[in-house]
Amino acid sequence: MKRDTDELRAALMRADSISAYMAENEDCFADERVTQLIADAFRGKGLSKAELARRAGCSTVYVHQVFSGRRCPSRDKTLCLCVGMGASMDETQHLLKAAGYAALYPASRRDSVIIFGLAHGYTLAEIDEKLYACKLDTLT
Repeated sequence: MKRDTDELRAALMRADSISAYMAENEDCFADERVTQLIADAFRGKGLSKAELARRAGCSTVYVHQVFSGRRCPSRDKTLCLCVGMGASMDETQHLLKAAGYAALYPASRRDSVIIFGLAHGYTLAEIDEKLYACKLDTLT
């Protein structure tokens, strides 16, 4: 039986042991790795990996390592890849959450700039320029 996050949190707080909780909720855990999620999102975008690397501000070697599972991108690198592949806001949020990263949060100044950039189809360079202008950490 799949449980939502609130149900899982409540069960975790009630649990007498982590082992019992893990066993009882085995089918509820997100097992997909971020590398597989990125590969799934990439399919159908009509880009080569070299073009994705260019748009995401990464080397082609890095992108190939991500797709092969040898590298696991950080939250910021995941965002760079999402911007590079032209992922929608919903796709980006889903990918972040499923990978175990914090979703973009509009109450965060930095995340607000990134959300705005995604919503308006900005390139990675344009998002980084806006972040820099706001005296916030850039993605690259």
